[in-house]
Amino acid sequence: MLDAANYTPRLRTEYREKIRAALKEEFSYTNEMQTPKLDKIVLNIGCGAEAVKDSKKAKSAQEDLTAIAGQKALVTTAKKSIAGFRVREDMPMGAKVTLRGDRMYEFLDRLITIAMPRIRDFRGVSGKSFDGRGNYAMGLKEHIVFPEIEFDKVDEVWGMDIIICTTAKSDAEAKALLKHFNMPFNS
Repeated sequence: MLDAANYTPRLRTEYREKIRAALKEEFSYTNEMQTPKLDKIVLNIGCGAEAVKDSKKAKSAQEDLTAIAGQKALVTTAKKSIAGFRVREDMPMGAKVTLRGDRMYEFLDRLITIAMPRIRDFRGVSGKSFDGRGNYAMGLKEHIVFPEIEFDKVDEVWGMDIIICTTAKSDAEAKALLKHFNMPFNS
């Protein structure tokens, strides 16, 4: 039986034992604390026009995102009313969740080893999606690539944004960190 108190995610152990030392050597850091690490992962599903027509769509997106993340997702609401799109202020428009700690490492492991290989015609993720401060953003066209989602019970296939925030000071350091986690970059 798995002991929850002594459990450490596989990627966290790998980071502590191998990746941190490799990054320290690669970038000639003088101190262990200079090595970049994962800070948080933010997942977002936007329902868009479907949520305007049917308010239950945002609730459905929240339930799916909760299943994927293993943590309760927050329903996001419209900040302003936009008459042209029939959007009212505080209307539910999607869902988001912020992962930290063990859940963050578990999600990244599932994303890289299980979900990405299930993407149709997958050739790797773009190596240019960094923001200049060491954070990486990517999108998925279908959230059903995650094994937690039961395909038969899905009423709508959503796109999904994934933002991986690191403590790296530059994009090169962040890319090196994610490469050590086996992120499949195509460039």
